[in-house]
Amino acid sequence: MAVKFYRPENQVPLEMHKVRVVQKLTLLPVEERLRAIQEAGNNTFLLQNKDIYMDMITDSGVNGMSDKQVAAMQVADDSYAGSETWNRAKAAIDEVFGVTNVLPAHQGRAAENILAEAFVKPGMVTLMNFHFTTTKAHITRLGGEVVELVDKKGLIPQSDDPFKGDFDLEALRKAIDDYTPEKVAFVRVESGTNLIGGQPVSLENMMAVCDICHEKGVVSVLDASLLQDNVYFMKMREPRCKYMETKEIYRLLASRFDIIYFSARKLGFSRGGFILSSDKKWTDMMMEFVPLFEGFLTYGGMEVRSIEAAAQGLLESLDMEYINQGPEFIAYLAKELDDYGVPVIKPAGGLGVHLNCSEFVPEMPHNQYPAAAVGAAVYIAGGIRGMERGTVSEQREPDGSERYAELELQRLAVPRRVFTLSQIKYCADRVKWVWDNRKLIGGLQWTQEPKVLRFFFGRMKEIGYWQEELAKKFRQDFGDSL
Repeated sequence: MAVKFYRPENQVPLEMHKVRVVQKLTLLPVEERLRAIQEAGNNTFLLQNKDIYMDMITDSGVNGMSDKQVAAMQVADDSYAGSETWNRAKAAIDEVFGVTNVLPAHQGRAAENILAEAFVKPGMVTLMNFHFTTTKAHITRLGGEVVELVDKKGLIPQSDDPFKGDFDLEALRKAIDDYTPEKVAFVRVESGTNLIGGQPVSLENMMAVCDICHEKGVVSVLDASLLQDNVYFMKMREPRCKYMETKEIYRLLASRFDIIYFSARKLGFSRGGFILSSDKKWTDMMMEFVPLFEGFLTYGGMEVRSIEAAAQGLLESLDMEYINQGPEFIAYLAKELDDYGVPVIKPAGGLGVHLNCSEFVPEMPHNQYPAAAVGAAVYIAGGIRGMERGTVSEQREPDGSERYAELELQRLAVPRRVFTLSQIKYCADRVKWVWDNRKLIGGLQWTQEPKVLRFFFGRMKEIGYWQEELAKKFRQDFGDSL
């Protein structure tokens, strides 16, 4: 239940924790921020942490752990095989999901690799509400194809629809029939669609997807990396879920999907990843790939202290006062920006706030990479590192042509229990300044473009000298201030 303030003007999301360990931050002068982003090839992934004030590039592996998680790390059983740490992790997964068939992987994309190796063959398709970058890369490298079937409402930047990540169920039925079930490697539901604003999927839609898959004889897979946010939205926005316990929702999903996998860097606020199923036949099909790619079946490439922290974090993910800290602070930042007139994806989803960069620079063509350009501008303005979730995050077609993103987004992730409210307000203030000076933002062009996952490694340079002009305008407006 939300905490209501006596004076309405004081209403803010309330931290349900206290800070006991702190890390010093640095806010560089704007001239040094300009130098840093240019040396990084306008790729925020290539910035050095020492040059960043607010690191909003991701919520993966950078969330604040609880005191109980830190304590759990001290009792880790560092055994190659037969580890008690692994037994405790399996017990936690059984408590949360109600399943005992579990495989480890060192993180979510490693689980995707195992899934792809087990199920994807050349010429097969995987059907998804929306793709994620690494998921798609694993499938296409094995000769498969990704087909996106998100409901059209998911691509509307601003609406009041509560579940914009839902599958288009009619399109799903048609796709399975058209490709034939034998050609469908699996159907994947991403519970919190990363690339279109962290938008959730309703329980009703997930159950319908499972029904269709079972009817057609197709494997159903849930990417549960963002499930705790998704469960929060189910509880807040879906009448069916209002009075359901969180554990009831987790277990219902585990009973209906053939396979669930997730990154413990997100679900569990630790490190590592897991694959689980209520039916042993599915984990048996994938088991052989774990020692081949990850490590033995009781650690799977994870460091045992991380496994202990993940197990405790999973148990804590049943607590609504634990899982509300992401969505409520994200919603607050989104409202601050929306009140300022800054175009953001609405309603606010999980992960973070997503700036609609097509409205920042409406005349900029996709091949000048508007989302990356806005991200560079935000860093110059405030030392804030976001992540490009637009055309740079796509990959080129086999013929070398550019695949343009459906939405050009700059994501400002909000790691859980990391930033104070004053820092959230600082972020809103600096993004507002970028919005007011958006006419200064110019495009970018490649200087070094990798063939795969270019958003991780690629480098760009500004077209013209717009970044110098932006830094100059900042100095005019802010004087000697950082």
